[in-house]
Amino acid sequence: MSTPTDDTADLARAIGLDLDDDRDAVDGRTARRDRNRDAVLDAVIELFTEDMFMPGAIEVAERSGVSPRSVYRYFEDADALTRAAIARQLELVEPLFHIPAIGEGPLDERIERFVACRIRLWQAAGPTARAAGFRASSNEVMRERFERTRELLRGQVAQMFAPELDDLANADARAVLGAVDVLCEFTGLDHLRRVRGLTDAQARDVLVRSLRLLLVPR
Repeated sequence: MSTPTDDTADLARAIGLDLDDDRDAVDGRTARRDRNRDAVLDAVIELFTEDMFMPGAIEVAERSGVSPRSVYRYFEDADALTRAAIARQLELVEPLFHIPAIGEGPLDERIERFVACRIRLWQAAGPTARAAGFRASSNEVMRERFERTRELLRGQVAQMFAPELDDLANADARAVLGAVDVLCEFTGLDHLRRVRGLTDAQARDVLVRSLRLLLVPR
């Protein structure tokens, strides 16, 4: 006895339809939609690098090659578009949040490795972090994600330099932890690179020297 699926296929062939072609067409439309959606998100991320933290449909369409009408076919509003772009960028740079052998090795080597990792992360995600910080003040979901990222980065400081922090009195440990966190977080690197106008090499030198002053026992 034929199954319902077999009956459908037989009927389709009898009236001259090719279900495989229909499936290919559907798959093609889905793939095209996914490509366009990614192009829209990549355009938003690119606009972040130009300090345009609330790009409109016209700007996104011009940068992505997708029609303005289609931009909000994929995303219900500007807020959803920005959130999706930030989520996509965080997903792409997620491996850069990892610090190899965190907390291991001599202090000088840990400082060099930590600073190098933070500068690489800032190079990849700095513009998106600025956009997230800008939108966090008015969006609870984005604010929560932004704060979680900050807590992650602060926890890495505590883990990377635990031997030195453990040797300090509680108040001193909190002060040093806070200072290292501020220096090496996105806003600290933004200040060195964008406000002070330092090169990556100069910013690295400032951070390495500062962390040595903070963490080397006196």
